Amino acid sequence: MPTLKETKNRISSVQSTLKITSAMKLVASAKLRRAQSVIEGMWPYERQIYSILGDLLAMEGVSMGNWAEDRTVKNVRILAFASNSSLCGAFNANVIKLALETARSFGDAEVKITSIGRKMADAMRKTGFASDADYTHLAEKPSYRDAAALAQEVMDDFIAGRCDRVVLVYTHFVSAGKQVPVAETLLPVNPSRMNGEGKVEGVEYIVEPTPQEVLEDLVPKALRLAVYTALLDSNASEHAARTVAMQAATDNGEDLLADLTLQYNKSRQQKITAEILDLAGGVQE
Repeated sequence: MPTLKETKNRISSVQSTLKITSAMKLVASAKLRRAQSVIEGMWPYERQIYSILGDLLAMEGVSMGNWAEDRTVKNVRILAFASNSSLCGAFNANVIKLALETARSFGDAEVKITSIGRKMADAMRKTGFASDADYTHLAEKPSYRDAAALAQEVMDDFIAGRCDRVVLVYTHFVSAGKQVPVAETLLPVNPSRMNGEGKVEGVEYIVEPTPQEVLEDLVPKALRLAVYTALLDSNASEHAARTVAMQAATDNGEDLLADLTLQYNKSRQQKITAEILDLAGGVQE
């Protein structure tokens, strides 16, 4: 049984840990509120772009052209998103596992994984999928300019035939308590993803110069936006996962502190009782 001093030291250690987890929870919660606001503001914009693309595709003589070209898959590019730091539960482990499963699902095809986030980069390096560039800054501070540049790079590779499939692997933010790892194909574009739900009933588009030219200009914008949205999604999911993890750690710490305090009080009471009995025995003698 631990001594009173040992128990007291453990109580002090748990109290110090609680201060850290509580502070980290508050910081993660503040970051989550900002990240959630940004991603929730982005989704309607993304849906509307796809809606407009769907309306354009419904017009006579309009097609996706090379963007929807379905080729034999020989070269694959995967953009995999994770975080730079840990202490966010199973957030990194789950998306890393999905990235590896996605890479192996292409069999003999040559797979290149671009890791966004230090944890993803470290895991991919150990498994033979080292990234050719450092994108840790993107995971820390999402930037549309940098995300668009990365999207443009993979679009150029696809159009030039240097890769036949581009896949995004990231964690989708559902709510503060739920985040789901997903793998979705960025290129070739799946026309079925486009829909005309955003079109106002009875309103016809007036398109200049032509629907096909507008679509060809809009598709690259939509693809850049898709990469940026995946980045924001992953960022919000990271902060949500860390908030939940730190809340769980704080709750567990408080439970442990209560048990240790009870144990300390019982031990102290037993020690006092034993001392009183010793004194009483000495008086009787």
